[in-house]
Amino acid sequence: RIIINHQQKEKREKWRCQERDERNKDFLAQNKKKIGEDQRLHSTSRVVAPYQPQSNPQTRLLQFTMRVRVLSVFLSLAALARQSSAFAPQHHQVHLQAHHRQRVVRSAEAEPAQAVEAEAPNNNNAPTKTLGLITFDLDDTLYPLKPVIDEANAAFARAMEQYGFPDIAPEDIDETGRKIREEVSAALGKEEAAVLTHTEIRTLAIRRTMEEIILERKLKATADDWATPVSDLTNIVVGHARKWAKTAVSESIVQAVLNAWEMERHHAAERHCYPELIEIFNKIKAEHPNVIFGAVTDGRANPLLMTFTLAPYFDFCMSWEDDQGGRRKFFQELSSVEGNADLKWIYQATLDKYQELAAAQAALGSSDAPQIPIWIHVGDDLAYDVGGASQCGAKTILVELADRYGQTARHRFDDDVNQPSWSTTSRAELEKRRLLNAAAQEKVNKKLAFLSQIPEAITDILAEEE
Repeated sequence: RIIINHQQKEKREKWRCQERDERNKDFLAQNKKKIGEDQRLHSTSRVVAPYQPQSNPQTRLLQFTMRVRVLSVFLSLAALARQSSAFAPQHHQVHLQAHHRQRVVRSAEAEPAQAVEAEAPNNNNAPTKTLGLITFDLDDTLYPLKPVIDEANAAFARAMEQYGFPDIAPEDIDETGRKIREEVSAALGKEEAAVLTHTEIRTLAIRRTMEEIILERKLKATADDWATPVSDLTNIVVGHARKWAKTAVSESIVQAVLNAWEMERHHAAERHCYPELIEIFNKIKAEHPNVIFGAVTDGRANPLLMTFTLAPYFDFCMSWEDDQGGRRKFFQELSSVEGNADLKWIYQATLDKYQELAAAQAALGSSDAPQIPIWIHVGDDLAYDVGGASQCGAKTILVELADRYGQTARHRFDDDVNQPSWSTTSRAELEKRRLLNAAAQEKVNKKLAFLSQIPEAITDILAEEE
C-alpha cells in the first residue's frame, strides 16, 4: 500500500508540475503582450514641444501673407473641381449606379449565409449521442487474474497458520474447493454444484481444511490416551471424532481467514493493475465529463475497495453474487438450454443502477442540451461480458489482450484439460460456455489487443451511432 501510495503521489506531483508549467507559460505570454502594449502607448504619448522662436511684427505679417496665399490656392482648386464635374455628369451617375448594384449583389449573397447562421442554433437543439455509462469486467480485464489469486492463496496459508493451523499449502484452498464442487455435483446434481458461488466454495474449503486438521489432532490424542495406533481406532470412535471436529471449528475464525483472503485479493489486484489503466480512465473522464463508471463481476472483487488505484474512478459495482435468484436461474438454463441461457438479469440490475445515478446527476447538472446516452461494456469473456451486456442494449468492447498482459481466463476454452489451478469450473459447464461464446461472436462491436485503444474505440462507437 505504501509503494502504491508513493507511486500515485509521484504521478500526481508530475501532473501538478505540468499543469503549473502550463499556467505559468500562459501567464508569461499574457504579461509579455500587455507589457508590449504599455511600452507602445508610453512611447506614443510622449509629446515634444516644437521650437517656437520669439515673434515680432515682421514675422507676424509674413505668416499672415502666407496663410492668405494658401487659402486662395485652395479656393481655386475647389472651383476647378466643380467645373470638371459639370462636364461629366453621366459618367458620375453610371459610377454611382454600378456601385449601388454591387452593394445589392453583396447583400443578396450574404442573405443565405445569414439564414444558415440563423438556422444553426436550431441544429444545436438536436439530441446528440454521448457516453452515458461505461462498465468494466474486473478479472483479466483490468488486471491479470492468476498472480492475484496466487497471492491471495498465500495470504490464506498465512492466516491459517496465525490461527493455529500450520503447514497449509497455498494451493490447498483451490484443491479442496474442486473436491467440494465434485461432491455436490455427485450428491445433488450438476445444477446445484454450478450454482455455488466462489465465496461459498471458498468458505466451505476453509472450513473443511480446519475440520480435517482438528480431526487428525483429535484422533492422535485419543490414540495416545489408549496407547494404540490411530489405524486401530474403531469406526465409532472415528465418527465421534468427526462430530467433535465439526463442532470445534469456529465460524468467526473461518470468516477471519476468508476476510484475509479477500483483503489480499484486493491488494494484489491493485499491485497488478495494468500500467496504462489510470491514464486511460483519466482520458475517458476528460473526453466524457458526465460519464458514469461501473463494474460488473461474477466474483467478490470490488473496485470501490481498491482505494489506491480504481476507487476514485468507479461509481458503483454489481456482483453476480448479489442476486442468488438470478444466478440460480442462469445456471439452470445453462444446464438445459444450448447457447440460450439468459444473462440479462445482472445487466438489467446494472442499467437500473445507472438510471438512478443518472437521474440524480441530471438534477444537479446545468446543461439543457438534449442528449442520448450510450452504454459501453468492456470485458474479456464472450459469453458473460459480450453476450450478457448486449442483451440489455449495451455496445461491447472485447479485450483479447496481447500476451504481455498475462490474461488467463479466456484460455480455459482453448483446452479443457490444462485448466488454471484456481478454476473450479467443470468440463460440462465449459462445453456450455463454448456454445454461449459462439452465439456472442456477432455481438462484438470492437475487439482490442491493447487497453490503450479503449478511448479510440469509444469514439468510433459513438461516431457509428450518429
